[in-house]
Amino acid sequence: MARSKVDARKARQTRLRKKVAGTAERPRLMVRRTLHHIYATIVDDAKGHTIAAASTVEKSLAEGLKSNTNVDAAKAVGSAIAAKAKAAGINDVVFDRGGFQYHGRVQALADAAREAGLNF
Repeated sequence: MARSKVDARKARQTRLRKKVAGTAERPRLMVRRTLHHIYATIVDDAKGHTIAAASTVEKSLAEGLKSNTNVDAAKAVGSAIAAKAKAAGINDVVFDRGGFQYHGRVQALADAAREAGLNF
């Protein structure tokens, strides 16, 4: 029986999470994408703490955007998460694409975070 798109993504995510874990020195930059928003969170898996988060749900970030669902919105979230990480003293992260293809909005977010100074 064929898997649904959601089940296939969750299987890829589970496979990825076996290998990718965030530490205090290199926390995990987690990306979540929905039809209406994109989210980025920096997590220390050793302690189970969220260090920084940015998304198109935040009013301050969404005000200047034409749409919350396009590549420009993903770039804005990438820049915002990098700025918040820098403020928290984080330069290096491990990228967790959450089972999504490294393409489109996920790639745009990652590229913007790199341009803003995050290393991964």
